[in-house]
Amino acid sequence: MLICPQCQSENASTNKFCQGCGTPLTFKLCHECGTQVALNEKFCHNCGAQTGTVWRAIVMGVVETTTAEQQDEREIQLTPSAGSGIVGTLEIPEVPDVEPTQTQNSASLHKLELTSPPASLPLTTHHSPLTTFSLPARAYLDLQQRYRLLEPLEMPAELLDRGEVQVRVLDCQPFQLSPLEAGANLMVAQSIPAIAKTYIALNSKSSQKSSPEFSQKLPKIHDAWQQGNQQVILIADRSEWRELLQMWHERSTTPMQIMQWFDDMVQMWSELEPWHCRQSLLELSNLRVDATGNFGLQRLYPDPADGNLTLQDLGQIWQQLFQESQRTKFGSLVELLLDLTAGSIQATEELQTRLQATTSELQASERQLEAIEASYSPSVLNTEQAAADRGKVGVTLNNSAAPTVIQMNESQENFMKSEELPTLVLPMHLVGIEDAGNTDVGRQRHHNEDCFGIVTKVDKYIFPSDRTIEAQGIYILCDGMGGHAGGEVASALAVKKLQEYFHANWQPYQALPNEAAIREAIRIANQGIFDLNQQDARSGVGRMGTTLVLVLVHNNQIAVAHVGDSRLYSFSRKRGLEQVTLDHEVGQREILRGVEPAIAYARPDAYQLTQALGPRDENYVSPDVSFVELNEDTLLILVSDGVSDNGLLEQHWETHIEPLLNSGASLERGVSELIELANQYNGHDNITVVLVRLKVRPKLEH
Repeated sequence: MLICPQCQSENASTNKFCQGCGTPLTFKLCHECGTQVALNEKFCHNCGAQTGTVWRAIVMGVVETTTAEQQDEREIQLTPSAGSGIVGTLEIPEVPDVEPTQTQNSASLHKLELTSPPASLPLTTHHSPLTTFSLPARAYLDLQQRYRLLEPLEMPAELLDRGEVQVRVLDCQPFQLSPLEAGANLMVAQSIPAIAKTYIALNSKSSQKSSPEFSQKLPKIHDAWQQGNQQVILIADRSEWRELLQMWHERSTTPMQIMQWFDDMVQMWSELEPWHCRQSLLELSNLRVDATGNFGLQRLYPDPADGNLTLQDLGQIWQQLFQESQRTKFGSLVELLLDLTAGSIQATEELQTRLQATTSELQASERQLEAIEASYSPSVLNTEQAAADRGKVGVTLNNSAAPTVIQMNESQENFMKSEELPTLVLPMHLVGIEDAGNTDVGRQRHHNEDCFGIVTKVDKYIFPSDRTIEAQGIYILCDGMGGHAGGEVASALAVKKLQEYFHANWQPYQALPNEAAIREAIRIANQGIFDLNQQDARSGVGRMGTTLVLVLVHNNQIAVAHVGDSRLYSFSRKRGLEQVTLDHEVGQREILRGVEPAIAYARPDAYQLTQALGPRDENYVSPDVSFVELNEDTLLILVSDGVSDNGLLEQHWETHIEPLLNSGASLERGVSELIELANQYNGHDNITVVLVRLKVRPKLEH
């Protein structure tokens, strides 16, 4: 079964085009330049961008010994640990007679209903040709010739019976479901490696809403098989993730971030204990951090057969992180680590309580420092006032104030009495950027006139004492008008014209385009739609058009432009939720003229747009353009009016916006939940959401 990369529809394996949206399924399009690239190529031959799907293959030389009768059994018992009360089964479901339809998700064929281990899982039937200890690069790891080696596979002779090697492989059939997901060829009772069962069970647990944060901590398993004396599992490749020890070295890593990592590891310890995989947390090189500071494991390691691991072992790893990084311990963490390594802390609940107490202590210290900064430095926002304003709208995004580092040589008491405060304003740099977007037709419309576009380029720069990234992002959201084959054409054309303009006129990682260039891009988009209206002789309400909200990102510098009533919001810890753009509609126009809001929006035409792209020529389009410098972690929220109507975000920001600022929060899940919320309360219109999470840190060295 083929999964369309555009609309995620399911297609028969013989389909050359998606039956849902028409996207080609025989080649892929480069996300950078749009060039057609063969499915079995890793890089675009035109621009060099990576287009291939890469997996990490773990090839092991030992298999489970099972009899023929055992392999013919239809049920395999999985028991994580004796006395744990957790028991599950691995069953082979019946093979369906027909291929699932588009409306029938293949996952439903083997949906996992479980609380801890999986209840039922399909087996794969891959047969590996790996019968020798060596395979060259570009050779295939499987007989189906789906997974091609990106590097030579070399297994020393002494490891053939008991060792393992790791290699990266290219998925030459990236649109094809893995047998683990599709439940293919289930009539062959070929067991999968034992460790794969653990991955499957934990991946299944992470997919449940009860444990959404677990999904990023453990790599996804894609495929698994065994043949002869070899076992193979394919998992998500996290070679680009940084080692946790490297992050410990960096001065930009805060104590609060360290406490979050500790808490993540304790949670993982509890999750992995029933599966005897706690050793995964005791391998320093296995502890990884993604680009936004989210903790995760590179892979699973089984516990030693003769070892009884305890929290004391975890404490020794924490001590090792501080020792090898030569980083100074802080606050009550010193005492906590002493107790942990001495074996005084036996239960994870007690350890979590101690960690929470230390975290609360750090938070109290930070609040005290923020209060001092707010009182003695006019360049820093008053955090108490910001907290009081949280949730208010109509405030222009302005984060121009940089954090103040207080140079204290006296006691705090004497410092607070001093009349002069020497300060050092530190520049900020970007350390992480993530984005996600999606659109939905809503509950009452028959077609979707919304459109959005996301283009992001990122380069990493890593040094012994610091890390930063160079980022360029283009985020566009348009809400079309003009009816079927009108509004949707206008919105899609605006996105296309803007992307083409910036691709041609904004070189990678250059400074933000100036206001004139941004206005020119919008003029071109307007002209394109206007010309279509003239060509088709459209008139009145039949003239197609679209709103626009545009965000350009260069590191922590942001440009914002908009036309119409699609909105940009921002959320940060200090400033809360803020509406950045003001709607171009009659009611808002009257408010700007001094009319009371209640009177302005009592007009029957209050929500009529005062400008849009397309219906009229460039003389009637005047976008608002502004520039912002971010100096704190910020979430940008681009939405169509199907989301913003009726104060939806203002009412639900605490539940649906604030959690998304955390590095570990999934933006894709956040987008889905916002769309679900908008359908529940505002389902009268199309719904589109684009989220951009930007993480910044002070630049300590120049």
